[in-house]
Amino acid sequence: MPLRAQSRGRIGAEARSGFTERCLARTARYSLLCTYILLVITPQLIMGHCTSKDQKDQKKLNRRIEDQIKKDQSMSLRIIKLLLLGAGESGKSTILKQMRILHKDGFSQQDLEMIKPVVYSNCIHSMIAILRAMFLLQIEYSDSERSKDSQLVFNTIHANKEELTEELSAAMQRLWNDQGVRDCYARSNEYQIDDSAKYFLDNLPRLSAIDYLPTEQDLLRTRIKTTGITEVLFELKGLTFRVIDVGGQRSERKKWIHCFDNVNAIIFISSLSEYDQTLREDNCTNRMQESLKLFDSICNSPWFADIHFILFLNKKDLFAEKIVRSPLTACFPEYKGQQNQTECINYIQWKFEQLNRSSQREIYCHHTCATDTNNVQFVLDACLDMIIAKNLKSMGLC
Repeated sequence: MPLRAQSRGRIGAEARSGFTERCLARTARYSLLCTYILLVITPQLIMGHCTSKDQKDQKKLNRRIEDQIKKDQSMSLRIIKLLLLGAGESGKSTILKQMRILHKDGFSQQDLEMIKPVVYSNCIHSMIAILRAMFLLQIEYSDSERSKDSQLVFNTIHANKEELTEELSAAMQRLWNDQGVRDCYARSNEYQIDDSAKYFLDNLPRLSAIDYLPTEQDLLRTRIKTTGITEVLFELKGLTFRVIDVGGQRSERKKWIHCFDNVNAIIFISSLSEYDQTLREDNCTNRMQESLKLFDSICNSPWFADIHFILFLNKKDLFAEKIVRSPLTACFPEYKGQQNQTECINYIQWKFEQLNRSSQREIYCHHTCATDTNNVQFVLDACLDMIIAKNLKSMGLC
């Protein structure tokens, strides 16, 4: 079975498993409440008809039920539920992978081996995206011999084979070294291509080695469209964190409503580097404008009136590379500031923060690079400590 199908299967299975567990938990609580009413409230109404022994037995049962209710309440207070929300390709799934690396058991050699076909697929499709864009943008190869190499790449796709053979790798390396191909990649904001394209194409010799085993960084860079709901559970400082990631594309957002119950905090993720790109869904709407619109609707939703809100402005590394050649006015025509990384990021942050219409809510903003484990660890530690402190305060424990 193709890895994408396996991944979707696993994601679907995890979603169904999580949904089933939640249904069982709610059913158990409902059953407990019914039991309490039947065995505690009702007998109290007819207590005059009970014997002394019946009353003693009833009191024992009352105590057991009350103890169980207190235990359930205590357990529920120790579960912290976080939602990762944001538009498609903002980096939510990468943040979730980092949480698994930092707070669980990471990824085994088998996990890394299984991701190899995805690495190959991402790499090949990145090259295909560039070659197709060259035709649309009317960019010529600097060496006409590259036309033969491009035909080999297209033949691989048409044959439904995505294995990075020695012959295919050599052809792709020659293409990647062609100035025309590089010129086309420099205009990648004009067409749809994965952010990891340059990373994988730069590493073609390593990826095509016979003994190649993906690294954690390779895994973090891979892209598989998230469909359904994925979650990671981990223990930290005596609390259980339940972190949920849902697909960010428009077609996936209708599924978010099922995740809104008992949320402690939302981490909204927006890609800084997409200020001059359009949505993959319609190839027309500016990605950052879409992200701002989505943030507005979530931040000011009555569902989340009392929920802590954290904003990750992600892909700051890609933004730093792009801002020197592509002006911020591509997204914000009114921008009059300097064309440098710090000032532009501050302006983008302000655009998000001014959407918050609640004077009682503070937006905790961080600038992140989701593929940088050290950066993510520093930011997550600060966020999780804040969430723990707020949770303890709400429980009256500090």
